[in-house]
Amino acid sequence: MKKSLVSIAVLGALSSAAYAQSNVTIYGIVDAGIVSERGGIAGTATKMESGVNSASRIGFKGTEDLGGGLSAIFKLETGFRVDTGALDNSNNALFNRESYVGLSSKDAGTLTLGRQYTPYYETLRDVADPFAVGLAGTAKNLFPVAGDQTRTSNAIVYQTPSYQGFKGEVSYTLGEQAGNATAGREYGAYVDYSNGPLNARVVYNARNNDTAALPNAGMGHNTLLAVNYDFQIAKAYFAYGQDKGTNSAPLNNAVQSFVGSSTVASTDSTDLLVGATVPVTGTNGSVMASYIKKNDKNVANRDADQWAIGYTYALSKRTSTYVAYAKIKNKNGANYTVGNNTEVGTGDKAFNLGLKHSF
Repeated sequence: MKKSLVSIAVLGALSSAAYAQSNVTIYGIVDAGIVSERGGIAGTATKMESGVNSASRIGFKGTEDLGGGLSAIFKLETGFRVDTGALDNSNNALFNRESYVGLSSKDAGTLTLGRQYTPYYETLRDVADPFAVGLAGTAKNLFPVAGDQTRTSNAIVYQTPSYQGFKGEVSYTLGEQAGNATAGREYGAYVDYSNGPLNARVVYNARNNDTAALPNAGMGHNTLLAVNYDFQIAKAYFAYGQDKGTNSAPLNNAVQSFVGSSTVASTDSTDLLVGATVPVTGTNGSVMASYIKKNDKNVANRDADQWAIGYTYALSKRTSTYVAYAKIKNKNGANYTVGNNTEVGTGDKAFNLGLKHSF
């Protein structure tokens, strides 16, 4: 009897220890703001929008210690609209933002399988853009991140551990089209260097646009160099990208928004960004500003410039307010609109005012 009690106690202790080595976190962002857009065909539009600064979301992520420095990891994240309570995607996917499972090792790196961000989008968001792809000043207004260039399903992603300030990431997305192993596939990679105030990254992305219906659609290629440097009194940003081939620069807004504008995307263009963030002394606020130039090298020469300024103020560690304004100058029938993190916008000017809470 005593042996049985001891055995039960040992099993219970081992079970508790195993459970203690695992953890699951529920997290999210609730973001809503007032947006005023001007300059489009439909005229002025004033509305409440969700995810103006950061897309509203709820997610689950967890780790399990497998021993020897190896852990199992997972992440499931869905987006929603604060203004209506609906899912923020058209196909009603439950975890439309990210859904992956993988293994992580401090020495060997991290391997994940599922729906994930592309290395190109991560570079634009984390290194290149002072607006972190949010608010009216988002670099998504002119840089090519529409559709599968933001995140892809069926992706295999490997990230190396950091060594002497260097780290890298490789992503391969299966096209999953019967009879053609290359159609629809996408791959990308970046090399990153961080040392004190300096962060520099170069990234490459390629997508095969072939389908069963269009077997010779062709490839799209993107290269981006992004650098930021923290001078303490201000943080400076610089990015330069090249986009060549089919769907290398898909329009964020494929609806004709201006009289005489065209929704035909460029197949040969460059992108330039310079910007800064400046903390406001004695407050929890920060000013952001950027200038972006889209240089279309096609015959139509549909160029565009964007100027943007914004301000965020932290009310606490988890809650902040924001205000922003951006203006795009389209040339030769270009059709770029001022959107924000979640919406593509309807005009060439937009003003944002809102509140963001993280949990």
